[in-house]
Amino acid sequence: MFGQILSCTALSRAGFLKSLFATGILAAAPWLHAQQAQTVLRITAIPDESPTELARKAGPLIKYLEAKLGMKVEYTPVTDYAASVEALVNKKVDMAWFGGFTFVQANVRSGGKVIPVAQRLEDESFKSVFITSDPTIKTLADLKGKDVSFGSQSSTSGHLMPRSFLLQAGVDPDKDFKRVAFSGAHDATIAAVASGKVNAGALNISVWEKFVADKKVDPAQVRAFYTTPPYYDYNWSVHADMPTALREKLTAALLSLSKDTAEGKEILDLQRATKFVANKASNYQGIETAARSAGLLK
Repeated sequence: MFGQILSCTALSRAGFLKSLFATGILAAAPWLHAQQAQTVLRITAIPDESPTELARKAGPLIKYLEAKLGMKVEYTPVTDYAASVEALVNKKVDMAWFGGFTFVQANVRSGGKVIPVAQRLEDESFKSVFITSDPTIKTLADLKGKDVSFGSQSSTSGHLMPRSFLLQAGVDPDKDFKRVAFSGAHDATIAAVASGKVNAGALNISVWEKFVADKKVDPAQVRAFYTTPPYYDYNWSVHADMPTALREKLTAALLSLSKDTAEGKEILDLQRATKFVANKASNYQGIETAARSAGLLK
């Protein structure tokens, strides 16, 4: 009888220890995953240009960050702007290249847990342009009754801010345009205007200037007729749950890029940047206000 009790006790203790071990492993799993996640930095970017152009721009930056951080860096393309927001909010990626509006969307969606770590110097005073191939269009008011293309619906420079400035000028796209189109990307907007699919379009000024400089568009055929006032735009953002040490190291790597080195010049030229500078969430309050006023952010 006593032997049976010992046997039962031993079996019970073994089961108890087994249960503790299993529970411990399960409890440690998130911690282990977090540690493993830090061996790879996953980045993405809003698809505001063609996939091949985005991949070309990402290549040298990835190589640079791998050397600075001592970890593998992977670029993950997304299908649309909304997917980039969800990827960072749900921590499927560690860092995302956002426009001002997608940053605001991600910050609101995450309950304030998205942190902008760096922006290009140019993003402190960014602009959009309206372009056309129609000689009768010279002002924003001339767009009434026309077919006009924006970029993505979630684009800051290709939709939100152009829409905001149109409304300020007394032009309501939803009421005054013959048709509102969304091309999905800045380069696609240029193509739509150049081909005559639409009478005019709005896009990121840096993409427009690059197309003109690279002779990919003939300014005698397609011209910019209105440039918006400046506003804050693009940034690199991370999730607030990223370890502070990694965030600081990542920020320092971006801010230390300089055109004084061949590597830095290549990366900055591809990013159409003079340099990267520090950033903060409050810079985008104007974007949030514009989005709510335009009914694009609830």
